[in-house]
Order: sequence, then C-alpha cells, then structure tokens
Amino acid sequence: MLSAVLAASLTQTGLPDQAVAAAPQPEAAAPVNPAPPPAPATPPSTTPPSTTPASTTPDSAATTVASTPDTAPAVAKPDQTPPAKPATSEIVVSGQQRMKRLDPVEGINKVSFQAIEGVDKALIGPVIHVYRDRIPGPIRQGLHNFFFNLTEPVNAVNYVLQLHPGKALKTVARFGINSTVGVGGLIDVAKKKPFNIYYRPNGFGNTFGYWGIGPGPYLFLPLVGPTNVRDLIGSLLDQAALPAVVKPLNNYYYVLAAGVITELDYRVDIDAGVERVRKTSNVYASYRQAYMKARFEEIEALHGRGPLAKGEIGQPPFVRPLFPEGGAAPAATPSGTTPPAAALVPAPTAAPAPAAPLPPVFIAVPIVEPHAVVQPLPPGYHPGGS
Repeated sequence: MLSAVLAASLTQTGLPDQAVAAAPQPEAAAPVNPAPPPAPATPPSTTPPSTTPASTTPDSAATTVASTPDTAPAVAKPDQTPPAKPATSEIVVSGQQRMKRLDPVEGINKVSFQAIEGVDKALIGPVIHVYRDRIPGPIRQGLHNFFFNLTEPVNAVNYVLQLHPGKALKTVARFGINSTVGVGGLIDVAKKKPFNIYYRPNGFGNTFGYWGIGPGPYLFLPLVGPTNVRDLIGSLLDQAALPAVVKPLNNYYYVLAAGVITELDYRVDIDAGVERVRKTSNVYASYRQAYMKARFEEIEALHGRGPLAKGEIGQPPFVRPLFPEGGAAPAATPSGTTPPAAALVPAPTAAPAPAAPLPPVFIAVPIVEPHAVVQPLPPGYHPGGS
C-alpha cells in the first residue's frame, strides 16, 4: 500500500526519470563558535592566536589560511603591572661600591692628582718638551738604555723568585750582552739579531702579585703618580736592592742625576698616553682605570696569560703588547716618540646586524563539505506508474 501511494505521488508531480533523488541543500550554517564580546587584554602567553577560515571551494578538502593583524594576540596595556621577576639569593655589588674598596682614599687622591696635574702642565710639561725636542734622539735613547740596563739584575732575581729560571737566564744574558757589546748598556744589542732578547720589566711588586698578594688601596702620590700599596712597597725594594750591592750607586750625585733623567725619560715615554687621557671626560678615573688594567695584565703575563704574555713595550700605565696580534716584532723607536695610532686605540668592533623579521605563521583548518544524500528507491518502482 505504501509503495503504491509513493508511486502515485511521484507520477502526479511530474519528476523526470532519475534513479537518484537529490536531497535539499542545507542552509548556510552559522559559525560554530560565534565571536565573543571584546575581552580585556591579557599577556601574550595566555591568549592563543585565533584565525578566520577563508572561503572554501567544493573541490578542496582543507583550506590554508594566514593569521591576520585583527586576530593577533592581545598585548598588555601600559598601565598593567608586568610580572615580578623571581627572587634570587645573589648579592649585586655596584661598580661604585667596588671602586670604594679599591680607592678608599679617593678624596685625598683627587687633591694630590689635581696638584700634580697643575705642576705638570705649568712646569714639567714644557721641560719634557724641551728635553724631547732639543736633545738628539740617539742621546736620549742611549740614556734610556743605560738606566734600563741597570734594572736587569733586579729583574732576574724576581724571575727566580717567580720560579721562571728560563726567563731569569735570558735576563742575565741580556744584561751581559748589553753591558759589554752594548758599551755599558748604551746600545741595546741584545734585542737585535741574532740574540732577539727583548727587555722584560720585573720587580718585587710583580713577585708579590704573582704569589697572590692583592694590590691594596689605590694611591696617587707626588713624584710617583698612580700606584697602590703593594706596588709602592715593591718599588722601594727595587730601588734599594741594587745600590745595596753596588756601592757607587749610593753616591748622592749619581742618585740625583739618575732620578732626574729617568723621570724625564719616563714622562717623555708616556706623553702620548697622557695627552690622550686628558681628552676624556673624567681624567682622574681614566688614569686609575689605565693603571689598574696595566698592572692586572702584567701580573697575568707572569702566569702566561693575557695580551702581554709574550712581552710588553712602553711604561705603566700605558703598556701595550710587544707582539700585537700579527706576532711580528715592532720596529725600534727612540724613547719619547709617539707609537702608531693603531697601537694606542683599539680597533672598533662591527655593529651586529639587525635580526630578520619572523615569517608569517600559517594554520591548516579542515573544512567538511556537505554533499547530496543518496536514497534507495522503493522496490517495484517504475517511472510513470505502479
């Protein structure tokens, strides 16, 4: 009965002869997750990025869409308090507190420094310029070599105390060569071929530092300049050691002449560094930093570390490596001449390249496409009648 009724209804509606009846297409479905009302901004870590699917076609089973600025993660507003950093048990010591430990008498040192600077600019500076410009270079270099040669025995003793017998033997050999072939030390023959033995300064201050004795408070003293307690004691021992053995060096006239000439030679040798430091914004702090850095590197060199490990040139606080980077020996220059600018100013470092922008992130969203529903015909159905 049911089949007869269904056949009669199909005949009356005049449907074409088809074996498949297409089901009516469903209406466009509303979004499964409708957009909620605007929510307050939350930190990026708690809000996942949202995406809007693009229009789809019946031929595709999945559509790839890109996240747009409208769906970017919300950013915290400026008035929101950032999350507190986790507490740590570390104790942070500022640079100013550290300098107070290294320079506890900074007020007194600054007064001494200003007085010495005033005398240097008004009196010593013009005198050393006359000494440098009027005295021929070979004479100045000969005096420089002579007084440096007299420090070699003290250098050798300290190398022994530092357990460096090889360097001690080289220092003794250098002293013997320059004292004989070099005409009493006036000519530095030992640094030339075939000897190639360069001058290596040393002293009791270095020995104290080598065995772990700290520098103590920083000082800036008249007739001494920048120093510290350890180096001041070491310098007094250096100056007293050789005269205690060689009695003629205790002569008053020799001590006076040697003191004046060595101070002039020292001031001429560091003149380029002094002028460079005076151009800085804080001259006192620049002197202090240069001295501490030079003394640290000299002590490190005794352990075979740092840029001065293969030797140094110049005088504190403006020492520099004897063999800079390339490894070749520097050309001999008279005392007081200005070293090349490359030896005084470190090479600038290249600025880091800006980071490349992050690529866009694409998210694949599967889309289920509705299609026709196939239904079986009733048994015994014939188009046009029962």
